[in-house]
Amino acid sequence: MSIEIDLEVREALAGSRPVVALESTLICHGMPRPDNLDLALEMERTVRRAGAVPATVAVIDGQVRVGLDEGRLRRLAEASDVLKCATRDLPVALATGRLGATTVSATSYIAARTGISVMATGGLGGVHQGAESSMDVSADLDELARTPVAVVCCGVKSILDPARTLERLETLGVPVIGFGCDELPCFYCAESGIGVLRIDELETLCRVIQTQRALGLRSGIVVAQPPPAEHAMPRSEVDRLVAGARRALLESAVRGAVETPFMLRHMAQASDGATVRLNAALAIANAGLAARLAAALATQPRQDAAGS
Repeated sequence: MSIEIDLEVREALAGSRPVVALESTLICHGMPRPDNLDLALEMERTVRRAGAVPATVAVIDGQVRVGLDEGRLRRLAEASDVLKCATRDLPVALATGRLGATTVSATSYIAARTGISVMATGGLGGVHQGAESSMDVSADLDELARTPVAVVCCGVKSILDPARTLERLETLGVPVIGFGCDELPCFYCAESGIGVLRIDELETLCRVIQTQRALGLRSGIVVAQPPPAEHAMPRSEVDRLVAGARRALLESAVRGAVETPFMLRHMAQASDGATVRLNAALAIANAGLAARLAAALATQPRQDAAGS
C-alpha cells in the first residue's frame, strides 16, 4: 500500500517531533455542513497550539494520505459520496479511486504504519445494542487489539452498549484508561456507571504507554476523558435522545455502516443542534489532549520490545 505523507508530517516524524493522527469520518459522516469543515480546521489548529503536528488521514482519489492541506479538507467536507473506510474497506477505496473517510480502525492502522503513535477522535466505536443477535461490533475494537496506537476519545459513542464494549476490549487485551475520570464516559455524557482505571497526570499516562511498549505488547490503548463539563448532557437526556433515534432507525430501511450517521442526525434534530455543538466541543478537547500526550511522549526514548 502506497501512503503519501504530507511534507510537514514527514519532517516532524523524521525529527522525532510529536504528530497526532486525526480521523476523517467525523468530517464526512459525523457532522453536518458547514460545521464539518470548521471542526476539521479547528481540530488541526488545536493540535498545533498544543505543540504537535496534525495529520488528518483520508483516501483521496485512491491514494492514502496522511496530512491534508485545507483544499483537500474542504473537498472531503463538501463531497456527497465519500466511502466510510474501516480497515477492511481500504482495498476497495484504493482500487476504485474513491474518496474515503477513515474510521478509528483505518486511521490507527495507517498511523501505526507511518510511525504515529497517538490519534484523536470523538467517540470510540464498539458493541452495538442488540449485538447478541445482530453480531454488530465495530471494527475499531479488533484493530485496537493489534495496533499500538493510543486513541484519545470521550469513551464509547452514546448509541452503543458501553458495558459490553468494555468487556470486549478487556477480552482483546486493550487497556482502557480514564484520564481524570473514574467512569467510562459515554460521548455526550460523563457518567456511565462503569468503572475504569483512573489516571490524572500526563506523566503517569506516558509511563503506562512506554511500559506497554517495553513489554512488547502490540495492542493499542484507549485514553478516555469526559466531554467538556460546560457542554456535557445529563445521562437521562442522552438516554431519551438515543431511544428516539433507535425507534426511528427500526422504522427505517437504514442498515449497516450508515446506521450510526443516521442516529447521530436524528439526535441532532431532536436536540435542536445541541449534540452537534457537543460533538464539536469534545472532538476539539480530545485533539488537545492527544497533542499534549504526543508532545510528552516525544520527550521520552521509545522502547519497542522488552529489554530494549
